[in-house]
Amino acid sequence: MDAITPHHYTRFTIQPITFISENHLDFLTGNVIKYVCRHDAKNGLEDLHKARRYLDELITKTEKETRHDQQQQDQ
Repeated sequence: MDAITPHHYTRFTIQPITFISENHLDFLTGNVIKYVCRHDAKNGLEDLHKARRYLDELITKTEKETRHDQQQQDQ
């Protein structure tokens, strides 16, 4: 296995790193995509749990931003 271009990523037409970078996605979103894409070819359920952790962090961050924006509008 090539450490730079492992099969669990190169099997896709567009590698996750390329998709994430070209779409200027943030760290949390990028990790959700990365772990979901590779779960069936690398670490299975462990990668899905990792994806969920990053998704939960993204949800928490978005909820805080939404509350902050709402508070700003209410003032």
